[in-house]
Amino acid sequence: MHTPVPPVIKVIIPAFNEADSISHVIGDIPDFVGEVIVVSNNSTDDTEQNAKNAGATVLSETQKGYGYACLKGMDYIAKQDQKPDIIVFLDGDYSDYPEEMPKILDPIIKENKDFVVGARVSKWREKGSMTFPQRFGNKLATTLMKLLFNSRYTDLGPFRAIKYEKLLQLEMQDKTYGWTVEMQLKALRQNLSYAEVPVHYKNRIGVSKVSGTIKGAIFAGVKILGWIFKYSFK
Repeated sequence: MHTPVPPVIKVIIPAFNEADSISHVIGDIPDFVGEVIVVSNNSTDDTEQNAKNAGATVLSETQKGYGYACLKGMDYIAKQDQKPDIIVFLDGDYSDYPEEMPKILDPIIKENKDFVVGARVSKWREKGSMTFPQRFGNKLATTLMKLLFNSRYTDLGPFRAIKYEKLLQLEMQDKTYGWTVEMQLKALRQNLSYAEVPVHYKNRIGVSKVSGTIKGAIFAGVKILGWIFKYSFK
């Protein structure tokens, strides 16, 4: 009997000024992960040094934007000889629970799903961990996706896993706040098999650069709705 070969898993963490949290995030990532890639998105604090000290590969992306950072990580992986089987994305602010990664990966490894989103369910969310604009934006976006695309998404959570070949197939483009919803919409359009798993969520370390500001919340909302309407008319 052949012992199944464990999948090669790499993690991409976009990070902007997360010096206080990044080592906690990296420290809680399970040992089976092959490489942790932190993409410093123009950080001006000790994010890069702290990530290196914690054992991560550190890249620098000077163009500000969540999508820019994710694309930088993907570009780095594309140049490697050994390609991963699965890519995991999570945030660098320690609001996610990296130790829940096996739960996110299970539908891919055990059920052969293509894509999994960690859904920040209300009963497992720490009080105050999601702002009103975040909750409202999530509800609006997922409701529209349900109506327009018959989707089963309930969240645009940043903690997610996807087969590497499927990620490439999506041809991701968004450079800023629309990254998560673009991935979910393209997964629907390309009929990828997907699942949501409930995850815990806690108050981040430091101040949010998106939901913590009115400007950030508005920009994110416009980006998310833009992607949804763009796809609904295709």
